[in-house]
Amino acid sequence: MAASVIESEGLTTRISEAEEQNALDLNLIKEFGRRELVDSLNAISGAKTLVLDPSLVGPLGLLTEVSLLKHHGVSKIFWLEASPLAAPTTAIIYLTRPTIGHIKAIANHIKQHAASSPPSKHLYHVLLVPRSSVLVKKIFEDEGVLGDVNLSTFEMGFIPLEDDLLSLERDSAFKEIWMNGDETVIYDSAQALVKLQRAYGLFPRILGKGDEAARLINLVTRLSPSSSPTAPLSSDKIDSLIVIDRKVDMITPMLTQLTYEGLIDELIGIKNSYVEVPASLLAQPTAPNSSQAGSSASGPSSTPLSSEKKKKHHLTAVNDTLFAEIRDLNFSAVPRKLQKAAHRLDEEYKNRLQSKSIAQIKEFVGRIGGIKADHQALNLHTGLSELIAPLTRTTIFDKSLEIQQNLLASYDPSGQITAIEDLIAQGAPLHLVIRLITLASLTTGSLKQKTLESLKREILQAHGYTHLPLLISLSSPSLSMILPNPLPLSYLKEMPNHQAPPKFPFTSARKSLRLFFEDLGDGGGGSGGGPVPSETVEGEPDISYVYSVWAPMSVRLVQCIAQKGAVLAPLNTPAPPGAWGDSASAGGAGGTTGGRKEKIRAHPIVGWKGFEDIVGNIPGETVDIVQLPSGASQGANGGSSGLHSLAQRDNMSTTTIVFFLGGCTFAEIAALRWMTKQSKGRRYVIATTGIISGRSLIESLGSINSGSAGLGPSEGGLAS
Repeated sequence: MAASVIESEGLTTRISEAEEQNALDLNLIKEFGRRELVDSLNAISGAKTLVLDPSLVGPLGLLTEVSLLKHHGVSKIFWLEASPLAAPTTAIIYLTRPTIGHIKAIANHIKQHAASSPPSKHLYHVLLVPRSSVLVKKIFEDEGVLGDVNLSTFEMGFIPLEDDLLSLERDSAFKEIWMNGDETVIYDSAQALVKLQRAYGLFPRILGKGDEAARLINLVTRLSPSSSPTAPLSSDKIDSLIVIDRKVDMITPMLTQLTYEGLIDELIGIKNSYVEVPASLLAQPTAPNSSQAGSSASGPSSTPLSSEKKKKHHLTAVNDTLFAEIRDLNFSAVPRKLQKAAHRLDEEYKNRLQSKSIAQIKEFVGRIGGIKADHQALNLHTGLSELIAPLTRTTIFDKSLEIQQNLLASYDPSGQITAIEDLIAQGAPLHLVIRLITLASLTTGSLKQKTLESLKREILQAHGYTHLPLLISLSSPSLSMILPNPLPLSYLKEMPNHQAPPKFPFTSARKSLRLFFEDLGDGGGGSGGGPVPSETVEGEPDISYVYSVWAPMSVRLVQCIAQKGAVLAPLNTPAPPGAWGDSASAGGAGGTTGGRKEKIRAHPIVGWKGFEDIVGNIPGETVDIVQLPSGASQGANGGSSGLHSLAQRDNMSTTTIVFFLGGCTFAEIAALRWMTKQSKGRRYVIATTGIISGRSLIESLGSINSGSAGLGPSEGGLAS
């Protein structure tokens, strides 16, 4: 028996190694971006002054460092502003997005230099991110400086935030597409996805849901060089691309995220992977002495954390193993996890005191670097938890969670409107109130005209009439986030054939996709009224743990394609054999080896099969296409004879890329990571136009100043 267990463990290790060998190395994307930036800098000889678009500072800081820029000739860095520029070098490089305001600011700099006495002689180079446009040349021509500038592009594309997360860092993508009607982001997203294909091969299958997702997929297929002789073959690492239109699921971002990383974003704010934290949390910890060795590794601070000076910190799991363990947990499970980490660290320090022989001391010295890093991480996350916990115990926070869950359960909608009015009277943040009203409209289909007008009046009286344009925009046909009943004639006139748009079938979708769970387990007491959360992500029974009672519909749609059994099987009951994947390769559903539960092998991608009617009832176009390389033939299940299925590669892993057009939340990312941990043979890489929360989404739509709750989001910058 023991021999069989050892043999099984050896096989598991070899399979894991094989899966790792076939995993996507997203660092390639970062290296491509760095190389392209360096080539652009090297193309300009001599010392250079770099003038940065402020919106690019954060994304560029994730791609490179100041030291690399200086190594390639950059002597000074300035922000791109309307004020005069005093550049100490002949060559000036502007790195900017092609916005009208920035292009006019550059033109003003050139004219100011020409008008100075004596005239300043500079060579002007404009690097446009991610591409140029006819409008840029027209503005320079109208300003009379087109002949003075050298235009080129820097295709920044995707930036790896984690080993499974790519982002375009376009925070305003949703506003640009659905509020401003600017589809530039869709084209830029298509270009970035095509760039991925050049690196890893053609996506064998592309699936999507939503009208804008369909436009994006159409662009990807048109831009893909599948017919040329040098076209890439189908990828042997990627099995499919799934595109989710943010407009398809507007309910999820309106909810309060309940994962650790999600709550940090909701209550403190994460910008370009950076968060502002009290400076003491980033200080180098000191090892406890013998009298402190049995106590907690991170002692209390005499100064309240909320009143300390703040410092930016790059929040990433790359060098923080503790954060990798807790980032996707429901926040209720985090204190227990931190307590165990503190106990483990105390044991490490106790072992130091017990080390007597030279060999023992040498072993401890070899581990001391890792112990200090663990100590600092524990200090940081304990402090962040201390900052978050009081904010989650306020009356407004508790009441808002109660309203959200009642609306999701379709319980007493009129009573929830009254509760929202009470929150307005209590001074609840504007973004929270609007999220709750939006949620009420989406879950009920619309709000009575009289009720909606009353809510708008109370909001304007409490927060000011400057927010009237935001309230009007939310009810516009392009957004349709808060709809009155009946619809006004002005709304219908803007619709095709002057007909009302199809309503979102909330009740039927909630039931058919198993989106809402009042009880996820036998216990109680989790955040938001759910069960006691697990201390590991893989220990959670369903993706709904990220909101305690709500499964993000966007991720459920991904499961309809790649993890069908999770949608079909009732909660906390075994899935039927083969429902989750290839049961034969895992000893049947829920198979065990040596008393240890085995993961189920992921099933091949066969499209929306089994969920056509359910998905078809959700507004928005449904897409399922196969990309065939030159000379390939189409086979069964819409596949091609040249494609590798999971069944043909038992010991290899494949990757499914999930792209969110319009942004995604950290809770949705956590749900997709849960999916990765539940089955073997498939890994999910999340790509998005940007990381959003309900708060950041509403604030971007209304240009609301941050800081209405918590500390406010912080923007990352270039590291030295």
